[in-house]
Amino acid sequence: MSRCSWCNDDPLYIAYHDAEWGVPQRDARALFEMIILEGAQAGLSWITVLKKRERYREVLFGFDPERLARMTDEEIEERMQDPGIIRNFAKLKAARQNAQAWLKLEDPVTFLWSFVGGQPKVNHFSGRGDVPAVTPEAEAMSKALRKAGFNFVGPTICYAFMQATGMVMDHTVDCDRYAQLTRA
Repeated sequence: MSRCSWCNDDPLYIAYHDAEWGVPQRDARALFEMIILEGAQAGLSWITVLKKRERYREVLFGFDPERLARMTDEEIEERMQDPGIIRNFAKLKAARQNAQAWLKLEDPVTFLWSFVGGQPKVNHFSGRGDVPAVTPEAEAMSKALRKAGFNFVGPTICYAFMQATGMVMDHTVDCDRYAQLTRA
């Protein structure tokens, strides 16, 4: 199978690429999880976060925004001792802050999808340096999320979030998933 050039031979990465990345996601909990994980990824490789994803699910209450919004500073400190996650105090505080902001959104799914007009934006990139790290849509999402009280949601993080959740379909034209998803 031909895959996007960013996907290495790690079985976890392959499974993520083949089954999840670029597939339109409209489940609120899954979208919330991805916002938190993309923020945790800042400055690191995605495979690092992917390998820690299950542990994040355990220590961050299954990404339940209501419970995560009530996480205490003491609970954050406890998580700072857990080698199964990225131990960054600012990122863990941002997870709590983002949960609080998420709960204030009237309809988070519609809000997030509004930056692509409610439908996936299909791109036709060759993968030879033409896939952007930031787009005007990602900049607008970042600005709106920050205004709503979110943190660790810069434009690059927002674009990665949009790619991961299928708001934009950036599988490259030489990738088998591109053909599968554009036929769907």
